[in-house]
Amino acid sequence: MIRIQVPATSANIGSGFDSLGIALTLYNQVWMEEEDGIFISSRDGLAVPTGEDNLIYWAAKQLYDECGAKLPGLRIEQESNIPMTRGLGSSSACIVAGLLGANRLLGNPFDQHEIVNLANRIEGHPDNTTPAVLGGLVVSAVENRRVYSVSVPIAPKISFAVMIPPFELKTELARSVLPQQISRTDAVYNLSRSALVTASLFSGNFENLRVAVQDTLHQPYRAQFIPGMEQVFRLSYELGAYATYISGAGPSIIAIIPDRVVPDFEQYAIRRLEEKDITGWQLKVLKSESNGASVFLD
Repeated sequence: MIRIQVPATSANIGSGFDSLGIALTLYNQVWMEEEDGIFISSRDGLAVPTGEDNLIYWAAKQLYDECGAKLPGLRIEQESNIPMTRGLGSSSACIVAGLLGANRLLGNPFDQHEIVNLANRIEGHPDNTTPAVLGGLVVSAVENRRVYSVSVPIAPKISFAVMIPPFELKTELARSVLPQQISRTDAVYNLSRSALVTASLFSGNFENLRVAVQDTLHQPYRAQFIPGMEQVFRLSYELGAYATYISGAGPSIIAIIPDRVVPDFEQYAIRRLEEKDITGWQLKVLKSESNGASVFLD
């Protein structure tokens, strides 16, 4: 069997709505081989779809169809470490795993950029799928169904404190409350800050990030679905975060922190939230993942 490893991703990074994303050191693993029929199971006991509606299988079939190849069936085994419906790219990880696995089984007919384009066509926006494929901090734009992207490493000595609540937030619901039109003032506000996010993470000018992640396009509208969000933001800054933002569509919240305050976050963050009756949250301190998804022969 082949094994596909796909990182979690955090989209938007505050101001970069549908254009910025970063890969993180938390991974889903998928094992795949051709079979006569569909055999899908979970290695970690998590309930997953076991038919053609399984997203990994469905994405793999899209690539087979693109190549004009017949898919006899697949054996898929999943290990899902990325929390689902928490704004950490779990759906994108499934799409990328299916595409990369199918591509390897067919002898790699598509190059990396073609995989990026196909993943975007399936997902509908590139801010999770592209960093999942490429790794690093990724800026993406789409023109005529083609993704134009740049992946850059981020400056060292920072970590990403991922605070995961005990409730889900469906992307469809999180998108349904966004405005259909925005003012020029709001557009300029976000454009300037999204550029500043990228430059600051790349250059190491982290003191800019608290301003750079501020947003008018999506976070104010999604806050209603994340009870305790204001307290989480405030606590993050009290513990020394450079910046705090909603990851993707939410509900997870990420604090970009200097490595020197990681012990404080690990010791105090969840405890102090519980003191405020904000319970059930989990903390994972991650790093930026620079390589993106990988395929191995197990």
